[in-house]
Amino acid sequence: MKRHILFLICTLFSLSIQTTKAQNDESNIQCEDTCRHVHGIDLSHYQGEVFWENVGANSKMAYVYLKATEGSTHIDKTYERNIELAHKNGLKVGSYHFFRPKTDLTKQLENFMSQCRPGDQDLIPMIDIESTGGLKTEEFCDSLFKFLDLVEQAYRQKPLLYTYTNFYNKHLKGKIDEYKLMIAQYSEEKPQLADDRDYTMWQYTAKGRINGINTYVDKSRFMGRHSMREIRFKHF
Repeated sequence: MKRHILFLICTLFSLSIQTTKAQNDESNIQCEDTCRHVHGIDLSHYQGEVFWENVGANSKMAYVYLKATEGSTHIDKTYERNIELAHKNGLKVGSYHFFRPKTDLTKQLENFMSQCRPGDQDLIPMIDIESTGGLKTEEFCDSLFKFLDLVEQAYRQKPLLYTYTNFYNKHLKGKIDEYKLMIAQYSEEKPQLADDRDYTMWQYTAKGRINGINTYVDKSRFMGRHSMREIRFKHF
């Protein structure tokens, strides 16, 4: 009887280990492992030191957007190192600015241009739009559109716009149709914008893992037939 009970206990323990292993294996499967879309990442100082040799060796990651600046004065402390090593290790690189709608627009542009130098860019500039700064939608949009015009004049091409599904639906629906979009939504379901408009890229997780980065990292991919040629930086 005791042997029978011991056998049952050992069997259940073995099954438990196998189940846990299967769950862990499943959790390690990521979007880029199961589809053929072009994938990439975005980084800032929050990722700490990046081992770019390992990142560059990952053939599934084709591009990276690096945080350059925020508002009128903040410069990401890892930007200079990251852009140099990202290029050196074979990734296509773009730079982004975190937009502050209540901050002087000209000073924000000057701050961004001090880091996002055209000669270093493979991909069009990206503007990160996540906050109204407490402004009403109309005032916020007025500030945003003026800034986007300044960016377009400076770089002679429209920037890529990054925002979240809910933020777009609440504040930007139907107002930025002429811009390419990267939409953030961390779920298994693809984003559905309220006006059903097309978007170029989907940032599908903020908890991605990749060799060479010791923290979570944001991952994105192109949608449908969209491709990297659509966001190439034009060098005039």
